[in-house]
Amino acid sequence: MALPVNFDRVSSESILIDWLRALQDQSVEAIAVLGPDPFGAKQDRIVLAHYPARVLDAAIALADSDDFGVPWRDSDASLVVWQDIGKSADAKQSQWRRLWLAHGYQSLVRVEFPLPANRAFECFIFSSRSWHDRAEAASVTWSALNIWPLLKRALAAEKSPLTAREAECLGLAFEGLSGRETSIKLGCTERTVAFHLANAMAKLKVDNKLAAIQRACWCGLI
Repeated sequence: MALPVNFDRVSSESILIDWLRALQDQSVEAIAVLGPDPFGAKQDRIVLAHYPARVLDAAIALADSDDFGVPWRDSDASLVVWQDIGKSADAKQSQWRRLWLAHGYQSLVRVEFPLPANRAFECFIFSSRSWHDRAEAASVTWSALNIWPLLKRALAAEKSPLTAREAECLGLAFEGLSGRETSIKLGCTERTVAFHLANAMAKLKVDNKLAAIQRACWCGLI
Protein backbone atom coordinates (compact mmCIF):
# COMPACT_ATOMS: atom_id res chain seq x y z
CA MET A 1 0.00 0.00 0.00
CA ALA A 2 1.35 3.41 -0.96
CA LEU A 3 0.79 6.03 1.72
CA PRO A 4 0.39 9.68 0.79
CA VAL A 5 2.79 11.39 3.17
CA ASN A 6 6.40 11.35 4.28
CA PHE A 7 6.45 9.65 7.68
CA ASP A 8 9.94 10.75 8.75
CA ARG A 9 9.80 12.13 12.28
CA VAL A 10 6.03 12.31 12.57
CA SER A 11 3.87 11.24 15.47
CA SER A 12 2.18 7.87 15.77
CA GLU A 13 -1.17 9.67 15.68
CA SER A 14 -0.33 11.25 12.32
CA ILE A 15 0.63 7.84 10.97
CA LEU A 16 -2.67 6.34 12.17
CA ILE A 17 -4.69 9.17 10.59
CA ASP A 18 -3.01 8.78 7.20
CA TRP A 19 -3.26 5.00 7.45
CA LEU A 20 -7.02 5.33 7.96
CA ARG A 21 -7.27 7.66 4.97
CA ALA A 22 -5.52 5.05 2.85
CA LEU A 23 -8.08 2.44 3.97
CA GLN A 24 -11.23 4.48 3.51
CA ASP A 25 -12.41 2.27 0.65
CA GLN A 26 -12.68 -0.58 3.17
CA SER A 27 -14.66 1.65 5.59
CA VAL A 28 -11.83 1.38 8.13
CA GLU A 29 -12.42 4.05 10.76
CA ALA A 30 -10.49 3.00 13.87
CA ILE A 31 -7.19 1.42 14.86
CA ALA A 32 -5.89 0.23 18.22
CA VAL A 33 -2.30 -0.87 18.79
CA LEU A 34 -1.57 -3.03 21.82
CA GLY A 35 1.78 -4.10 23.21
CA PRO A 36 3.14 -6.00 26.20
CA ASP A 37 3.42 -4.20 29.50
CA PRO A 38 7.23 -4.37 29.96
CA PHE A 39 6.83 -4.15 33.73
CA GLY A 40 3.81 -6.43 34.05
CA ALA A 41 3.05 -10.12 33.99
CA LYS A 42 3.27 -12.27 30.89
CA GLN A 43 -0.38 -11.75 29.98
CA ASP A 44 -0.51 -7.98 30.62
CA ARG A 45 -1.09 -5.71 27.64
CA ILE A 46 -1.31 -1.94 27.29
CA VAL A 47 -2.73 0.42 24.69
CA LEU A 48 0.18 1.97 22.78
CA ALA A 49 -1.85 3.97 20.29
CA HIS A 50 -5.44 4.39 19.17
CA TYR A 51 -7.52 6.51 16.84
CA PRO A 52 -9.99 8.13 17.06
CA ALA A 53 -9.79 9.34 20.65
CA ARG A 54 -13.34 8.23 21.49
CA VAL A 55 -12.45 4.52 21.24
CA LEU A 56 -10.00 4.59 24.17
CA ASP A 57 -12.45 2.85 26.50
CA ALA A 58 -12.96 0.05 23.98
CA ALA A 59 -9.21 -0.25 23.36
CA ILE A 60 -8.51 -0.52 27.11
CA ALA A 61 -11.21 -3.18 27.48
CA LEU A 62 -9.61 -5.12 24.61
CA ALA A 63 -6.18 -4.90 26.26
CA ASP A 64 -7.64 -6.05 29.58
CA SER A 65 -9.40 -9.03 28.04
CA ASP A 66 -8.02 -12.54 27.64
CA ASP A 67 -8.94 -12.61 23.95
CA PHE A 68 -5.94 -12.97 21.64
CA GLY A 69 -3.73 -13.01 24.74
CA VAL A 70 -1.14 -15.46 26.03
CA PRO A 71 -3.20 -18.66 25.52
CA TRP A 72 -3.69 -17.57 21.90
CA ARG A 73 0.04 -17.05 21.36
CA ASP A 74 0.83 -20.34 23.11
CA SER A 75 -1.31 -22.13 20.52
CA ASP A 76 -0.80 -22.70 16.82
CA ALA A 77 -3.30 -19.95 15.98
CA SER A 78 -2.75 -17.72 12.97
CA LEU A 79 -0.97 -14.38 13.34
CA VAL A 80 -3.78 -12.76 11.35
CA VAL A 81 -7.47 -12.83 12.28
CA TRP A 82 -10.49 -11.53 10.39
CA GLN A 83 -13.61 -11.42 12.55
CA ASP A 84 -17.19 -10.15 12.41
CA ILE A 85 -17.51 -8.73 15.93
CA GLY A 86 -21.28 -8.93 16.18
CA LYS A 87 -21.49 -12.52 14.95
CA SER A 88 -18.85 -13.81 17.35
CA ALA A 89 -20.09 -16.41 19.82
CA ASP A 90 -18.61 -14.25 22.61
CA ALA A 91 -20.22 -10.99 21.47
CA LYS A 92 -22.77 -10.88 24.31
CA GLN A 93 -20.31 -11.83 27.04
CA SER A 94 -17.26 -9.85 25.98
CA GLN A 95 -17.07 -6.26 27.23
CA TRP A 96 -14.66 -5.11 24.57
CA ARG A 97 -16.89 -6.45 21.80
CA ARG A 98 -19.93 -4.69 23.28
CA LEU A 99 -17.99 -1.42 23.43
CA TRP A 100 -16.69 -1.62 19.86
CA LEU A 101 -20.18 -2.48 18.61
CA ALA A 102 -21.58 0.46 20.59
CA HIS A 103 -19.07 2.72 18.80
CA GLY A 104 -20.46 1.44 15.49
CA TYR A 105 -17.79 -1.05 14.38
CA GLN A 106 -18.71 -4.40 12.86
CA SER A 107 -15.52 -6.08 11.61
CA LEU A 108 -11.91 -6.30 12.68
CA VAL A 109 -8.61 -7.53 11.38
CA ARG A 110 -5.93 -8.34 13.95
CA VAL A 111 -2.30 -8.60 12.90
CA GLU A 112 0.27 -9.88 15.40
CA PHE A 113 3.97 -9.02 15.40
CA PRO A 114 5.72 -11.55 17.70
CA LEU A 115 8.34 -10.54 20.26
CA PRO A 116 10.79 -12.49 22.45
CA ALA A 117 9.49 -14.50 25.42
CA ASN A 118 6.06 -14.98 23.83
CA ARG A 119 5.02 -11.34 23.86
CA ALA A 120 3.64 -9.51 20.85
CA PHE A 121 2.60 -6.20 19.36
CA GLU A 122 -0.94 -6.31 17.98
CA CYS A 123 -2.66 -4.05 15.45
CA PHE A 124 -6.47 -4.14 15.56
CA ILE A 125 -8.10 -2.50 12.56
CA PHE A 126 -11.86 -1.85 12.73
CA SER A 127 -14.44 -1.29 10.01
CA SER A 128 -17.91 0.20 10.37
CA ARG A 129 -19.36 -2.50 8.12
CA SER A 130 -19.17 -6.25 7.82
CA TRP A 131 -16.66 -7.46 5.26
CA HIS A 132 -17.99 -10.14 2.94
CA ASP A 133 -15.01 -10.21 0.62
CA ARG A 134 -11.86 -11.94 1.88
CA ALA A 135 -9.85 -9.72 -0.44
CA GLU A 136 -10.76 -6.66 1.66
CA ALA A 137 -9.41 -8.25 4.84
CA ALA A 138 -6.28 -9.30 2.96
CA SER A 139 -5.78 -5.73 1.74
CA VAL A 140 -6.09 -4.40 5.29
CA THR A 141 -3.60 -7.00 6.53
CA TRP A 142 -1.13 -6.09 3.82
CA SER A 143 -1.40 -2.43 4.79
CA ALA A 144 -0.52 -3.30 8.41
CA LEU A 145 2.56 -5.25 7.34
CA ASN A 146 3.71 -2.29 5.27
CA ILE A 147 3.11 0.46 7.82
CA TRP A 148 4.28 -1.38 10.95
CA PRO A 149 8.04 -0.55 10.74
CA LEU A 150 7.23 3.17 10.54
CA LEU A 151 4.63 3.02 13.28
CA LYS A 152 6.88 0.96 15.54
CA ARG A 153 9.68 3.53 15.24
CA ALA A 154 7.31 6.39 16.03
CA LEU A 155 5.93 4.61 19.10
CA ALA A 156 9.42 3.78 20.34
CA ALA A 157 10.53 7.40 19.95
CA GLU A 158 7.48 8.66 21.85
CA LYS A 159 7.49 6.15 24.69
CA SER A 160 11.15 5.26 25.22
CA PRO A 161 12.41 5.80 28.79
CA LEU A 162 16.00 5.63 27.49
CA THR A 163 18.30 8.28 26.12
CA ALA A 164 19.56 7.81 22.56
CA ARG A 165 22.97 6.72 23.86
CA GLU A 166 21.51 4.21 26.31
CA ALA A 167 19.37 2.69 23.56
CA GLU A 168 22.38 2.60 21.24
CA CYS A 169 24.50 0.75 23.78
CA LEU A 170 21.72 -1.78 24.37
CA GLY A 171 21.29 -2.22 20.64
CA LEU A 172 24.97 -2.98 20.17
CA ALA A 173 24.85 -5.41 23.11
CA PHE A 174 21.92 -7.09 21.36
CA GLU A 175 24.14 -7.47 18.28
CA GLY A 176 26.70 -9.28 20.45
CA LEU A 177 29.29 -6.53 20.89
CA SER A 178 31.27 -6.51 24.12
CA GLY A 179 31.68 -3.39 26.23
CA ARG A 180 35.10 -2.82 24.72
CA GLU A 181 33.86 -3.30 21.15
CA THR A 182 30.97 -0.93 21.84
CA SER A 183 33.31 1.70 23.23
CA ILE A 184 35.48 1.53 20.10
CA LYS A 185 32.46 1.79 17.82
CA LEU A 186 31.04 4.76 19.73
CA GLY A 187 34.37 6.48 20.34
CA CYS A 188 34.10 6.51 24.12
CA THR A 189 35.52 4.64 27.09
CA GLU A 190 34.39 1.23 28.31
CA ARG A 191 33.46 2.89 31.57
CA THR A 192 31.08 5.22 29.71
CA VAL A 193 29.45 2.25 27.98
CA ALA A 194 29.01 0.52 31.34
CA PHE A 195 27.48 3.72 32.73
CA HIS A 196 24.90 3.90 29.92
CA LEU A 197 24.05 0.21 30.26
CA ALA A 198 23.62 0.57 34.02
CA ASN A 199 21.28 3.51 33.50
CA ALA A 200 19.29 1.54 30.92
CA MET A 201 18.94 -1.41 33.28
CA ALA A 202 17.75 0.88 36.09
CA LYS A 203 15.14 2.54 33.86
CA LEU A 204 13.93 -0.83 32.59
CA LYS A 205 13.82 -2.15 36.17
CA VAL A 206 16.12 -5.14 35.69
CA ASP A 207 19.49 -6.11 37.11
CA ASN A 208 21.22 -7.67 34.13
CA LYS A 209 21.97 -6.82 30.52
CA LEU A 210 20.09 -9.74 28.97
CA ALA A 211 16.85 -8.81 30.73
CA ALA A 212 17.33 -5.17 29.70
CA ILE A 213 17.72 -6.23 26.06
CA GLN A 214 14.55 -8.32 26.29
CA ARG A 215 12.50 -5.47 27.76
CA ALA A 216 13.90 -3.05 25.21
CA CYS A 217 12.56 -5.42 22.54
CA TRP A 218 9.15 -5.39 24.21
CA CYS A 219 9.21 -1.58 24.06
CA GLY A 220 10.11 -1.64 20.39
CA LEU A 221 13.50 -0.03 21.05
CA ILE A 222 15.51 -2.83 19.43
